[in-house]
Amino acid sequence: MSSKEKELWTAKLRGVWQRNLPVEKLLPDTQPAYVSSWIYTFGVLTLSSLFVIIASGVVLAFEGPSWYHLSNVGHFVNSLHFWSVQLFFIFMVIHLWGKFWMAAWRGRRVATWMTGGIAFVASIATAFTGYLVQTNFDSQWISFEAKDGFNSVGVGAWFTVTNLGQMLLLHVAFLPLILGVLTILHVLLVRAKGVVPPIDAFDNGKKSKGART
Repeated sequence: MSSKEKELWTAKLRGVWQRNLPVEKLLPDTQPAYVSSWIYTFGVLTLSSLFVIIASGVVLAFEGPSWYHLSNVGHFVNSLHFWSVQLFFIFMVIHLWGKFWMAAWRGRRVATWMTGGIAFVASIATAFTGYLVQTNFDSQWISFEAKDGFNSVGVGAWFTVTNLGQMLLLHVAFLPLILGVLTILHVLLVRAKGVVPPIDAFDNGKKSKGART
């Protein structure tokens, strides 16, 4: 490259990616010994539940309310979607509290912790709009009760919980997109910074047996 030529932004981006997240970190073939502890499984279980939620949700979106309210297969897929959401929140809360007590923001992992926390808030909003688009008595009751709450804080005209079209768009497109981006960013940060070790993983400055960062 001559002195007059400038490095393309794509080359700069590639260099930053390779420095911070090389393929050895992105797709590791070994993990620290402490990852075998049960507390480290709940992040993967949360991701697995999210995958089932997305897959079943896509089917529900294409088939429509009449299908999942009236057909046996629709009932099954609807139940699968519902119960995977329950497991998703159970696993996520355990993962969140486990990492809180492990002080998972240690070792310059603040961004990892923050993306996980924001993803938790986004998942609550996504689940809430999901309840509103069930097109049954429960969704009608929840929406009209929530309407008064949103009106009381002055956002009812903008966030209209009784508008099925708006809630459906938020639930199947906008909020899942935000949650998906946060989840991918969170996983990439985990790969880049490594899995946080337990607080007692280091003894007098020495690594515990079998541990690797």
